[in-house]
Amino acid sequence: MDPLDDVFAAMRVRSALYARLEARAPWGVSLAGGESARFGLVVRGSCLLEVPGVAQPVALAAGDCYVLAHGTPYVLRDHPDTPTVSCASVVRDRIGGVVDLGGTGTAASVICGWFHFDQRAARPLLDLLPVLLHVKMEQARAIALQGTLQLLAMETGEPGLGSGLLVSRLADIVFVQAVRAHAAAQGQAQTGWLGGLADARIGPALRAMHKDMARDWTVETLASAASLSRSAFAQRFREKVGQAPLEYLTHWRMFKAGNMLGQGHAAVGAIAGAVGYESEAAFSKAFKRRMGMAPGAWRAAARESVAA
Repeated sequence: MDPLDDVFAAMRVRSALYARLEARAPWGVSLAGGESARFGLVVRGSCLLEVPGVAQPVALAAGDCYVLAHGTPYVLRDHPDTPTVSCASVVRDRIGGVVDLGGTGTAASVICGWFHFDQRAARPLLDLLPVLLHVKMEQARAIALQGTLQLLAMETGEPGLGSGLLVSRLADIVFVQAVRAHAAAQGQAQTGWLGGLADARIGPALRAMHKDMARDWTVETLASAASLSRSAFAQRFREKVGQAPLEYLTHWRMFKAGNMLGQGHAAVGAIAGAVGYESEAAFSKAFKRRMGMAPGAWRAAARESVAA
């Protein structure tokens, strides 16, 4: 187990929508922003991707994948000078189908999609991700992604029974694999727990912590997992992760407890034990201090959010 496992398990992708653009130059389309994450795959041809906050247009080639986890608006087009039309005006009732776009020039096929997930559960990950995840076909880590993308291309090109459900599940996998490819490409240059996972010493301690959140961890036992002295571990952990070890542990215990409260029916006492608290009262006090409301109120709010 590691932080990515905990976040992905809690995100609960609720739905995924898509359209396949069959475009010929000149063509351009603008896609509005929103709460849902955006993703795309260039099946054939090439195009330019323009995203607010990214200085230059990004050249996309066949096999490239992109994810905008924050729901940022963006533009796709064949040339920087080509005018765009809004996605809403060309897609409309063709969600899940093929949209023809542009003129009679060079062809490009792009699958554009968006999916909804639990924003609160995804926050520990979203806070660490850049505005754009661009996975190039030639990246070593992208090889594992290609099989998923090929299935996605096939299901959107020739829809069959259950294609809508299958595309939703594939979109979930695309997001996970895109994050993994990004993490592998960035390595220790990353900040926060993603950077900690890439560190040869801190990574094992993080994985041990997340594998057994109920254990009575101390800085000494975590340092042992990292094969470091207590002081060296504490300093390195803060440098890599940005938090003290036990502060980090408390944060993730409350994160896990919040997800358990919102997604299940376990008693508060049982949840307290699962995240390392012997006393329900001590857990409730710590939870309210960290999350801003009592466990019962959190559970009620989470259920109202799902119902909405």
